[in-house]
Amino acid sequence: MANRPAVVRTVPALRKAVELHRKRRHTVALVPTMGALHAGHLALVREARRRAGCVVVSIFVNPTQFAPTEDFASYPRTFKEDIAALAAAKADLVWAPTAAVMYPDGFATRIEPQGAALAGLEDRFRPHFFGGVATVVAKLFTQAAPDIALFGEKDYQQLCVVRQMAKDLDLPLRIVGVRTVRERDGLALSSRNAYLSAAERSVAPVLFRVLKASAERIRKGEPIGHVLDVGRREIVVAGFALDYLEARHASTLAPIAARSDGPIRLLVAAKIGRTRLIDNIAV
Repeated sequence: MANRPAVVRTVPALRKAVELHRKRRHTVALVPTMGALHAGHLALVREARRRAGCVVVSIFVNPTQFAPTEDFASYPRTFKEDIAALAAAKADLVWAPTAAVMYPDGFATRIEPQGAALAGLEDRFRPHFFGGVATVVAKLFTQAAPDIALFGEKDYQQLCVVRQMAKDLDLPLRIVGVRTVRERDGLALSSRNAYLSAAERSVAPVLFRVLKASAERIRKGEPIGHVLDVGRREIVVAGFALDYLEARHASTLAPIAARSDGPIRLLVAAKIGRTRLIDNIAV
């Protein structure tokens, strides 16, 4: 059986554990998560293991990135299973603070990102979200002091926001994006996939199929606006309530009208039943 990673629950304990690795001249990698780990998270851990001598995985369901109407209370929490999976993936440390540790009485500081955080994508539907993400991620970076931090590309706008924040605040670490892990039928892995009924699960891969087909048509020279209109209709006909299907600049998330405007990322968000899914793909 793989060695169980050490679980630390206070900032002093975390810093002491990381310092022991620093004394061994280990590079420190951080993988921020909210738990309910799946193969996508574990791909981040394995990439961290490849790059660093010390792998820290945070497990914290962050209340500040959930609106009152969202699923904070019901968000999957599988700590025992997560620890077993992290042992198999050879993580060294699990940083598992409580909300009281992260946001003690009197906590009064919040980061409000702009730029990619105001691109009119996720922020249009979850205006609270990126302030909560930026604040908790900045705290995680300060607490663990990693050399690198790894994020999945599935949450692409989040990845852009975190990269910009680290750059703007001169944080001494590198942000690494890791490719989305998918089911065999193309559905991007997500902890929220557990909410899908069997019928909804059978329809869910439509999002990725539309993204792939749209990217191919754009590469062949079809007008972007027309391609997106066709894709939007396909998603709605499949039974989704569509939030957006957009073509954006891959770095800034600014709107893209033509291939000459820069590297393109297609991004989609749609709800089926009570489950909201997001995905994206490079063109």
